[in-house]
Amino acid sequence: MAQDLAVVVGAGGGIGAALVQALSREGGFDEVVGLGRASDPPLDLLDEETVEACANRLRARGDACRLILDATGVLSVEGSRPEKSLRELDPAAMARNFAINAIGPALLMKHFLPLLPPTERCVFATLSARVGSIGDNRLGGWYSYRASKAALNQLVRTASVELRRRAPEAICVALHPGTVHTSLSDGFAKTGLDVQSAELAASRLVSLAGRLTPEQSGGFYDQFGKTIPW
Repeated sequence: MAQDLAVVVGAGGGIGAALVQALSREGGFDEVVGLGRASDPPLDLLDEETVEACANRLRARGDACRLILDATGVLSVEGSRPEKSLRELDPAAMARNFAINAIGPALLMKHFLPLLPPTERCVFATLSARVGSIGDNRLGGWYSYRASKAALNQLVRTASVELRRRAPEAICVALHPGTVHTSLSDGFAKTGLDVQSAELAASRLVSLAGRLTPEQSGGFYDQFGKTIPW
């Protein structure tokens, strides 16, 4: 008998591990599959063959992937801090940001969106960031991270259009989890922000994923379901 699966990509990270725990505890799925560089088989966003191999392994099971959560992302690349001005731009660091924050998730959509059931409600969600919003950018700075997340948002929007033709009940969205206390945000969270634990952020995201409707596919939402401007 086919099982209902939830899949978390980036399960080795702080919020990814918390998502696996939250889904196992409150998601209502038969099984939660965590994928990442340490999983079996491993998944490395910078190596498309590993992305395809993991998707093929899931397809071979014959189970239904009802929820796929991409919890990957990078802010500080190999010691390079987010830029405060244009003079700090480094092309290699910017390319790395795009490789992990935009191209990697695009490869996930390429290989994992076909796993979603064609006639039933299902969700693919990737973690974006509010600073990727062009309309909400009033402070400047953080060029590479902002641009890579803006690119991710456009990729999600475009993929949702194609997905709707094949699976009209499927949902493909970008989610902002809020500021989460993880290794990614250490040293960058500003005073006065509502910094939440990975466990709380994961619980909010799991709850939101369960409430999303097909009409919301292609959108960009915060952890409470409020629309964030592009």
